[in-house]
Amino acid sequence: MVISRLQTDKIERNLSLIQEFLVELKRLSLMTEDEFLSDRRNPAAAESYLRRSLEAAFDIGRHILAKSYGFKELEYKNIALELGEKGIVNKEHAKILMKMAGYRNRMVHLYHEISSEEIYEILKNHLSDIEKFIVEIVGFIEAYRKTIGKQSSS
Repeated sequence: MVISRLQTDKIERNLSLIQEFLVELKRLSLMTEDEFLSDRRNPAAAESYLRRSLEAAFDIGRHILAKSYGFKELEYKNIALELGEKGIVNKEHAKILMKMAGYRNRMVHLYHEISSEEIYEILKNHLSDIEKFIVEIVGFIEAYRKTIGKQSSS
């Protein structure tokens, strides 16, 4: 169901931002843990890139849900859940997105509990979760454009 047209250019700009942030996060992930922890700017930069990546991802999800399904205000965990329920991302990845939403909330509200070692572990083991989100959203946009194209030619 489409309530109003998606602003695919807005979604693509946010995807590009996420990809830019991932480049920096991957660069930081190449460091050994000792190198990463030796300069306190590294965890701070990684945390900022990670938080902004997650916020951009959930902004994309909120936009899709609002324009396609009429959802109004949703918290990040609900965005993740609904993206899975609506088939925008697969349900297994939606569960991971829910964890990512919780982590983003920790970074913003319980920032004093986030350790540099924890950030490093995410860099080493979980950047692929963000990459998978990008792939799924690109696939959704491609399908959306085909649907819109068919509707326009009818």
